[in-house]
Amino acid sequence: MGTTQTGSYVQVSPPPPSVMLDLRNIHKSFGTLSVLRGVNIRVAKGDVIGIIGPSGSGKTTLLRCVNYLITPDQGEVWLDGELIGRRDPSRTLINSFENSLRRYRAEIGFVFQDFNLFPHMTVLDNIIEAPISVRGLKSNEATELAHDLLDKVGLLDKVSGYPSELSGGQKQRVAIARALAMEPKLMLFDEVTSALDPELVGEVLTVMDTLAKEGMTMLVVTHEMGFARSAADRLIFMDEGVIVEEGTPIEVLSAPQHARTKTFLERIVIADA
Repeated sequence: MGTTQTGSYVQVSPPPPSVMLDLRNIHKSFGTLSVLRGVNIRVAKGDVIGIIGPSGSGKTTLLRCVNYLITPDQGEVWLDGELIGRRDPSRTLINSFENSLRRYRAEIGFVFQDFNLFPHMTVLDNIIEAPISVRGLKSNEATELAHDLLDKVGLLDKVSGYPSELSGGQKQRVAIARALAMEPKLMLFDEVTSALDPELVGEVLTVMDTLAKEGMTMLVVTHEMGFARSAADRLIFMDEGVIVEEGTPIEVLSAPQHARTKTFLERIVIADA
């Protein structure tokens, strides 16, 4: 993560080729509220990183900074060896990549809490729109890809249906298929089961677990500790905009070292009970 001074600009060193995502010293404030305060996360290709923490700890803001739905105030975002944006000597982020922002976002799949499906479009049309308009696929190619992905998430029979005709779990699986249709390098999941009835959670987690086993690089904000324990390679606990603790799921969930982590996990156990 070294930097060197060359001329009037600070040169930053790219991460190793094995790294898919490198977040360096990410800061974000909204007015006087400091939401992220120097977050550093490095994600190797094929790794699944789970992020847990209380509401308001900065987890969702962090994901939105990764694909620039929110612009970080400070820090560097690297995706597959490419630095997004550039810096002047004051270390202020300069948005010099407006023309490439759509291409960059196309490499990151984002699945939200509330599905974000287009209600006036069929399931098929929801999936094929971006591959056609952004990736330039022909309609028949995008349709074939959509059928393959719907089969993958167990919803091929819903190809002609509308979101209003689907359960919450089905909507979320369509949302995952839609994100995968862009053939992303990285998948972001933001509490994707939080809006679902308990009996529907498993069908979504099964799809995510399959993606993890297939080697998809994933950054997952979740409150599903069972999934975090079984699917994540590394678990991060955030609070008040910083990373408090990280390690393997067994280390963080079974033997947390920080009092704040212990308190959070105890409250989750009590709530589940």
